[in-house]
Order: sequence, then C-alpha cells, then structure tokens
Amino acid sequence: MTAPRVPTAAEELRGAGLRVTAARVALLETVRHGDHLGVEAIAAGVRERVGHISLQAVYEALDALDAAGLVRRIEPAGSPARFEGRVGDNHHHIVCRSCGVVADVDCAVGEAPCLTASDEHGFAIDEAEVIYWGLCPACSAAPEPLNDAA
Repeated sequence: MTAPRVPTAAEELRGAGLRVTAARVALLETVRHGDHLGVEAIAAGVRERVGHISLQAVYEALDALDAAGLVRRIEPAGSPARFEGRVGDNHHHIVCRSCGVVADVDCAVGEAPCLTASDEHGFAIDEAEVIYWGLCPACSAAPEPLNDAA
C-alpha cells in the first residue's frame, strides 16, 4: 500500500486560487519547514531560496496565504505575529514568558469550562483560541540572575 501523494506547494497555491510565483512557493515551504517563524525569519528563508524579496512582499504574501488557509497566523500578547504551516485542526499554543519560544499543544483535554463561553452574545462560536503561558524547560532550568540592587 502506498502513502497518499502530498500536493506540492505550487499545487496548493493553485488549488487556493492564488498565483504561483517562486517567492510564494519558497515562502510556503519556509513556513511549513519552520517552527512558528516571525516575518524576518521567513524573509531570510525565502531569500536563501530565491534571492531578494522585500519585507512588504513577504507581508502581502503571508496575508494572502493566511486568508487562503494555507498558513496560520498566531499573535501571542506582546509578541510580533508568527506563522505556522499546521492548519485545519483545532490546536493551541504554549509560549515561554522568558525566551518567547512557541510550541503546539493539541486540543485541550479534561475539564475545560473556559472553552464554553458563559454568554455567547448571539455569536455562533466555531473556535476557541487558547494560549498557555509558562517557562520552557531551558528557561526553567536557568539559574536565577543575581540581584545587585540590594
């Protein structure tokens, strides 16, 4: 039994009704192979693949890919937008308060009273965005800085 064929980035762009360009293919591949990348890191990845691209072009392409559902934008409080290739599922994120690293967390389990709104205000709710905050293993293991102000 053979594994199902995975569409190429160009095929996904076409399927979403977007124009296929070398920069968009490189951008989609960079996001998919990255880990919650910021715009600067994405631009650097695209430049490695195709040469010069302006930050404005990266922002515009990311907006188009996000609107088409090919990438997902996350915006943890106090952080610039980050992008990921994991789309189409209901996963959440955990963010380190110290270094800002972001990791995926599958759908919340157990008692989840905060996932059901106490008052929907007439909205037809179809999604809950959950961001967990804490310290990553590296930051939790780091020694506390000395306080010389005493």
